[in-house]
Amino acid sequence: MTQMTVQVVTPDGIKYDHHAKFISVTTPDGEMGILPNHINLIAPLQVHEMKIRRVGEDEKVDWIAINGGIIEIKDNVVTIVADSAERDRDIDVSRAERAKLRAEREIAQAETTHDIDEVRRAKVALRRALNRINVGKK
Repeated sequence: MTQMTVQVVTPDGIKYDHHAKFISVTTPDGEMGILPNHINLIAPLQVHEMKIRRVGEDEKVDWIAINGGIIEIKDNVVTIVADSAERDRDIDVSRAERAKLRAEREIAQAETTHDIDEVRRAKVALRRALNRINVGKK
């Protein structure tokens, strides 16, 4: 059976390193499913829930909260470089819920003062918090 090596790397180091038979990521152009022997590719990534179906464990699916970054696929090695990434089992959902509430308050406050940059920043923080919550509850 053909397989891929999947690595997720952040400034803090390697967050994930396993063999997989399928992964799903989200680029600005939409969701992309990747199987072994995929063409070589480099693409930007959105904030999303990355799905990884591991080799040898038919029912085992790993979920990772990816906060943007890039994906490189080359010769059955998939490398994701992201600002931050967390596996479902490592996410503190209550902390993510607090971050969500904080971002929602910051959006409301920035909208009243018409601070467009702050609204944009708070919306990114909200997307990241919601992504972490969704992945953490898997």
